[in-house]
Amino acid sequence: ACTICPDSSWFVIATQSQENLNSGVIDNLAYVVYTSGSTGKPKGAMNTHRGIANRLFWMQDAYQLTASDRVLQKTPFSFDVSVWEFFWTLLNGACLVVAKPGGHQDSAYLVRLIAEQKITTLHFVPSMLQVFLNEQKLEQCSLRQVICSGEALPFELKERFFSRLQAQLHNLYGPTEAAIDVTYWQCEVESHLSTVPIGRPIANIQLYILDQYLQPVPIGVSGELHIGGVGLARGYLKRPELTQQKFIPNPFKKEDARLYKTGDLVRYLKDGNIEYLGRLDDQVKIRGFRIELGEVEAMLSKHPQVKETVVLANEDQPGNKRLVAYIVPHLKPPTTNELRVFLLENLPDYMVPSAFVVLESLPLTPNGKVDRKALSALKQMSVWEGIAPPRTPVEEILVRIWTEILGLEQVGIYHNFFELGGHSLLATQVISRIHDFFPVELPLRTLFEKQTIADLAQSIVQLLVQETEMEEIERILAELEEA
Repeated sequence: ACTICPDSSWFVIATQSQENLNSGVIDNLAYVVYTSGSTGKPKGAMNTHRGIANRLFWMQDAYQLTASDRVLQKTPFSFDVSVWEFFWTLLNGACLVVAKPGGHQDSAYLVRLIAEQKITTLHFVPSMLQVFLNEQKLEQCSLRQVICSGEALPFELKERFFSRLQAQLHNLYGPTEAAIDVTYWQCEVESHLSTVPIGRPIANIQLYILDQYLQPVPIGVSGELHIGGVGLARGYLKRPELTQQKFIPNPFKKEDARLYKTGDLVRYLKDGNIEYLGRLDDQVKIRGFRIELGEVEAMLSKHPQVKETVVLANEDQPGNKRLVAYIVPHLKPPTTNELRVFLLENLPDYMVPSAFVVLESLPLTPNGKVDRKALSALKQMSVWEGIAPPRTPVEEILVRIWTEILGLEQVGIYHNFFELGGHSLLATQVISRIHDFFPVELPLRTLFEKQTIADLAQSIVQLLVQETEMEEIERILAELEEA
């Protein structure tokens, strides 16, 4: 490859034409990003220069970056959000600040970085935004706008965002197969809506809500979202049969126009905006009734004491499938009876879950989406026997932290954090709480290496010895014994 040094070669560069290149590659392949696998086997979506260029130019028209903006790049480049983090920023002369590897999962680190680097714009998956808003010192953040995408944005989370930050919040939606995002919605501090819509199509994108016969559905009726326009990917890399199945001829246009079948269940609101309801493959059949899990989740999330919820169809015994709702409460948890009565007022009885499981937080995959497989496995957890109690003040503090964050009544010093239901985002909360109690710099990876309280306590004590004077250590330990 040719190496160019702008400093020493500038006199040669200055003699070149200043006209834009006419490369003729607008329909060439720009990048391939594999889907997360949340809807099946991972597959590589082949996106073109035309699609991503359209997406980036729309984003600048909508959100207006300037040279004074500072954008935080924290999304791993295996996910398509990283594409706009890099190129939207650089195309428009703003400053790009790159987070440390793994920094996107460390909410305490993000708060410090945003304050230190005066970040104005960044992206969050809603699940990570939930953790971020639990951090202290958010008032030091200089944010102007926050972009959310990747999963449904709960109404309660939107409300909490505005109670903690003085910034704009934008809800975007789009599949990897359509150049990152295809709809947008600016969240409002005061709204008559009880959900957060995904909004309207971005520039040069057409959206169709169709029934199983590819006919448009009326306003308020759910249907599958189909996407058309310049943002569509070529298809899936080396998967011609799947490409043909998901990218179909557009029945509403002539020539070679195509539609992408998203598999997402949506509906039009009265004002023309679109509301996301869930996945079509979340449809289940119980006792002969077809049930859309997304519809049950949408209704359950409207309960005032429910912050987040996921509904699954669990099969405890072969042929015995039942609905189980996993609930993250807002303040005081609602009772099972309260939830049942609320749902029966709005849904037929066969759509009311037979069991409700209250959690402190929903388990997440590495990219921050809800881990439904982990939820299904919760029912397999058994009652522990012979719980080993803490032996030192440091272990006592760690037991207290773990029980609070994991939402458990008891934790032994030899229990594995991740086997108890811990995950990367909960790990960041544990490390943040440890920093509140101990004057040590404990990196997030320590919890992945020392996964029991006994081992983690040893690491903390070793750091205390290395970084703190003996008199100070004795004072800290004395305070912990009194706590």
